[in-house]
Amino acid sequence: MTLRCFTFAAIALTTLTSASAVHGQTGGPQSAFEAFEVATIKPSAFEGPNAGRYMRMQSAHRFQVKNYTVNGLIAAAWDLNPKLISGGPAWVEQDRYDVIAATPGDLRPTYDDQMRMLRKLLNDRFELKFHREKKEFAIDELTVAKSGAKLKPSSAPPDEPYNVTTTLYPAASGGIDHAVLPAHNITIQQFASVLQRAILDRPVVDNTHLTGRFDFDLEWTPDSSNFGGTLPPGPPDSSKPSLFTAIQQQLGLRLEATRGLIDILVIDRLARPSDN
Repeated sequence: MTLRCFTFAAIALTTLTSASAVHGQTGGPQSAFEAFEVATIKPSAFEGPNAGRYMRMQSAHRFQVKNYTVNGLIAAAWDLNPKLISGGPAWVEQDRYDVIAATPGDLRPTYDDQMRMLRKLLNDRFELKFHREKKEFAIDELTVAKSGAKLKPSSAPPDEPYNVTTTLYPAASGGIDHAVLPAHNITIQQFASVLQRAILDRPVVDNTHLTGRFDFDLEWTPDSSNFGGTLPPGPPDSSKPSLFTAIQQQLGLRLEATRGLIDILVIDRLARPSDN
């Protein structure tokens, strides 16, 4: 979620969320979240190319998806950059769907639980079948900068949900001036997942070897490689650095474009829900 489409009329000081923009993980005993109790899947009403979208728990037992392609659903469910999904009919990246589902048990499902149930829904209702292949791919590799990491360990309990939000601030002259990403109680692997599914247009591989959970605020000026290139250009004199520079200056990490052998998901079968 990825974050590919936005409603710009209401963007000022607004937190935008996606499948990977707000996550929660909790420890302790959990109910068996293998499948949604019931789920309704409907084509999304067309609201223009910049219509907003989200995937989140609307309440303790109500999971909702708005305006997602099947490609986006698969990417979220299997924690992939959408570019790592191959094959399937043309409509996998064209048709958009809304999902409303009820979750079982007495407890609120964690993010991992939600994605497990979403995988089951895709397998059952879209008849999704796939296999994995290795492919050399253009990737962004996340490592520790030579100056060392500048990360503050989180003081939150390990079982407290982790949170990531993205707020886009408009420029007075039009477009987006800068973005702010506050992260709380997050691992670097989870941060890399957010980058590859919600912000960047390439897979992100975490090679920092950092453990633990951290709190940080990341601020940068988005460019055409962020958010699918859907944002209107901002002023050239924004005071915030690019994302790659911000990650190094503010977090002490290095994000570098390279190539690597990586798993891709190849769709063998897919059917529209109405065709089932």
